[in-house]
Amino acid sequence: MKDLFIDLETASSIDLAKAGSYRYAEAEDFKILLFAVSVDGGDVKVYDLAHGDVLPAEIKKALTNQAVTKWAYNCNFERVCLSRFLGYPVGRYIDPEQFKCVMTWGGYLSLPMSLEKISQVMKLQQGKLDTGKTLIRKFCRADSRLPMRDDAQWQMFCEYCKRDVQAEMEICKKLSPWPVPESVWQEFFDSERINDRGVEIDKSFVRNAIRISEEVKTDITEQMERFTGLQNPNSVTQLKWWLSQQGVETESLDKAAMEELLQGELSDIVREVLTMHQQVSKSSIAKYKKMLRAVNADGRVRGMFQFYGASRTGRYASKIVQLQNLPRNHMEDLDEARMLVKAGDLKTLKAKYADIQDVQSQLVRTAFVPESGNFLVADESSIEARIIAWLAKEKWRMDAFSAGKDIYCESASQMFHVPVQKNGVNAELRPKGKVAELALGFQGGVGALIKMGALKQGLKESELQPIVDAWRAASPRIVKLWYDVGDAALNAVIYRGTTESHGIKFIWEKGFLFIELLSGRRLAYYGARLGTNKFGNDCIIYYGLGPTKKWEKLETSPGRLVENIVQATARDVLCYALHNLRDYPVVMHIHDEIVVEDDGNLSLDELSKIMGQTPPWASGLLLRADGDEMDYYRKA
Repeated sequence: MKDLFIDLETASSIDLAKAGSYRYAEAEDFKILLFAVSVDGGDVKVYDLAHGDVLPAEIKKALTNQAVTKWAYNCNFERVCLSRFLGYPVGRYIDPEQFKCVMTWGGYLSLPMSLEKISQVMKLQQGKLDTGKTLIRKFCRADSRLPMRDDAQWQMFCEYCKRDVQAEMEICKKLSPWPVPESVWQEFFDSERINDRGVEIDKSFVRNAIRISEEVKTDITEQMERFTGLQNPNSVTQLKWWLSQQGVETESLDKAAMEELLQGELSDIVREVLTMHQQVSKSSIAKYKKMLRAVNADGRVRGMFQFYGASRTGRYASKIVQLQNLPRNHMEDLDEARMLVKAGDLKTLKAKYADIQDVQSQLVRTAFVPESGNFLVADESSIEARIIAWLAKEKWRMDAFSAGKDIYCESASQMFHVPVQKNGVNAELRPKGKVAELALGFQGGVGALIKMGALKQGLKESELQPIVDAWRAASPRIVKLWYDVGDAALNAVIYRGTTESHGIKFIWEKGFLFIELLSGRRLAYYGARLGTNKFGNDCIIYYGLGPTKKWEKLETSPGRLVENIVQATARDVLCYALHNLRDYPVVMHIHDEIVVEDDGNLSLDELSKIMGQTPPWASGLLLRADGDEMDYYRKA
């Protein structure tokens, strides 16, 4: 026995989508209903555990046998559920290295991450049955009354479970020409160990934060009712109607629309109502409830990281609590505000702060606490700017990083040919250097500057095109990188072969365009072919998940390809650091920042040094990590 292909159907009183697999499987009423398995690619057998079937001893033993690889679609779920089934205590799980994930294999090739969608895209003969959702709603609640074994719907449920395993095996067979590199599997195992470890939350702080938020929301809603006369002023439809009665027309009340409205001329009452609406609409407050729903019995939230969550680049995404978009904290008295919330002192909070919901939003990060001692937190400094300078061999940028200079000042200095110092000579040019650095590295233009907030920073629209021109003139090697990469990718697709630029390979193979990074990892563009963009120029057309998460035809550009390469390389640098830290208690990583619980075996200087190590495949890349010690998580 070498490989098991597995699928489970389970029941629990915990909402899997909201709480995640770790909390779901921890419920007292959790149970496995069906266990479908194929041994070494043979026929699929379904064990009806709900009706008294027992797993054969050799199958049960194989579940923890290091020599047997267990395959599943989104295998974290199967691994966590089987750990519970086998009697593992909270916080202990089957070794991740025993499992490999079919979903991750598809993600590596930029295919859809849902079994249903990948079955459709790959035109599987044994795809996922579309009756599954109805059957899961019927049978997978903890209080569901199960029918007799020979019931027609139950037999359909068994077939549904069986079909998932058949789909897994067919996917693996079709993807076999393009295996996942062992180095990527090692990164997956590192990620799963972080998911297993989880991070502690301050439950008393979180509970009081929720209570305070709900009380404040009730108070604000009552005030809005008095001001507007509306039955439900939190209803967007009702509030838009009320605004129209005040002479204010708007298509939306989303964040951007609200900011635009509040910058205009408004009556005092309209401004007050819109400000209150902003306060009660803060989505970041909901993160407190998500934490509490997902917390395990030992006080830790687990399973927050989705490996290969971003298509093509392979960067991480978040689950349960969206760690990648945590609100920033900029309060000088963060400690005091946190103590007041933890104490539930709403009276003092009201006396001290005008916008309590904003305070609550800034405190979201602080809900994460170390089990004991402190967090050690370090962040890769200006990682994307360093990578693009390294790839392009833009010497003045490399020199600036080597000397530890402010890249925004140096960029402004190169653009305007004068010395620029932060809070010093020509300091007024630094904001132009900063917005240019953030917006223009991937072939962006005036639109990118506006999107990055150039106009809100006080720049005039007439200044923007000159900033674009000045930045490009100061960065000729980066501009050359865009067009060299674009030409190499186009030629690989046109001639259906392999090209190279800046050490990066572009390979067309059986409908895929692969970009082989200097790390050796590949980015995949499915169904790549030559097309024409809206400007009438040649471009690469491929298929992927678009902005609306639908599988659709997409097009790329030289700048977008470079963006993918740079972000994917930054991801590989992060994974290299995470692997080097695998023997230490890493609990979180947010973008290019790593959070470690201080267990006495790692110092902050050592953490920064490890994160500053250049991978062997990135000779000449200048890395630097800066860190801090924290008794709760915050943005340093």
